[in-house]
Amino acid sequence: MKLTIFQTTVGQILTRTSGFLQSVSSHSLQPYCGCALGSSLCGVGCYVRHNIHITRGREWGSFVEVRVNAAEAYRSQYSREQAWARRSRGKFGIFLSSSTEPFQPAERKYRVTRSLLETMLELPPDFLIVQTHCPQVVDYLDLYPELGKRMQIRFHISIETDTDQLGELPKPASPIAKRIVAAGRLRAAGLRTVITVSPLLPIAKPEEFFARLTDVADAVVIDHFIGGDGSANGARTLRTALPLAMGAIDPGSVTLEYREKIIAIARRHLPGRVGVNIDGFAGRFLDGRYNASGNWVWGLER
Repeated sequence: MKLTIFQTTVGQILTRTSGFLQSVSSHSLQPYCGCALGSSLCGVGCYVRHNIHITRGREWGSFVEVRVNAAEAYRSQYSREQAWARRSRGKFGIFLSSSTEPFQPAERKYRVTRSLLETMLELPPDFLIVQTHCPQVVDYLDLYPELGKRMQIRFHISIETDTDQLGELPKPASPIAKRIVAAGRLRAAGLRTVITVSPLLPIAKPEEFFARLTDVADAVVIDHFIGGDGSANGARTLRTALPLAMGAIDPGSVTLEYREKIIAIARRHLPGRVGVNIDGFAGRFLDGRYNASGNWVWGLER
């Protein structure tokens, strides 16, 4: 597949959340439109491939729009959106990113994500959730500790399974081992690090998998495509090649019963640190609680 990359400018970069993300953050932010990872494993079941407002008839994984003025757009929206978020949602929180990869290969050249993070040092949200499939997230470890002094920051690293090959489907954009190392480096730097097992794919050795994650993550989130892809009973994902490939490896993996089995294993290894579906993305974990101030407290605190 030929990948087309071009530069563009936007009038707004902060989008008020609705639907799936509404209970997670007040805003989402996409430094790019499109994703070079769309032709890899994570792109097969990616819900964004069904968003005609983004794809506009283009094949997912074939285009990347570089929003070169993203930092300037953030600066111009900041005061207004901060006020709206605190008034309407209680906190000004940003999910980076929900429909693109903030550390995809184009970032090495254009550094749009970097420019946004640098601007947030001056104009911070109340909290920031960084969602990524890429080990390149550690490239900006020089920024994160200072960002952590200005806001609550949490890193979500997607690791959907324990194998780098799922049948005949494409390989992941980066090896699992590299993503695990990246998670460990973030956590060693004192940064909240969550592994998002999303979408949950067949896991060959789940006991070993979650035992390994205890060393590199503060928590895990488990999210099956049924109930997690934004459509009734996983209808969007069922139109892709993903369920067939999953079923060929483990027929039970395409059911919610499989998710419950994996949750039980994860809880044995990370008690109080397992989130499910949207609650997990929002930082609400099984066996956690609300404290006297009305804030959610993780089951185990470091």
